[in-house]
Amino acid sequence: MPILVEIAGWLGALLVLGAYLLVSSGHVSGKSALFQGMNALGSTLFILNTWWHGAIPSMVLNIIWLGIGAIALMRIARQ
Repeated sequence: MPILVEIAGWLGALLVLGAYLLVSSGHVSGKSALFQGMNALGSTLFILNTWWHGAIPSMVLNIIWLGIGAIALMRIARQ
């Protein structure tokens, strides 16, 4: 199980960093489902990893990050 948690953490990091790179380079919009989905999935994986390691402040940050992404995705889906 520990190796799966580490893989989840690294995959989460890659997703969030990749989303930031895509939006910063102008390849996607911050309002796109791709950007918001990458952030939401990345933060979900971070939540798992930080919970496992007991990093509560980071876990709370990522729960909020996930909430922001989920709300944005719901708004995109409604449009």
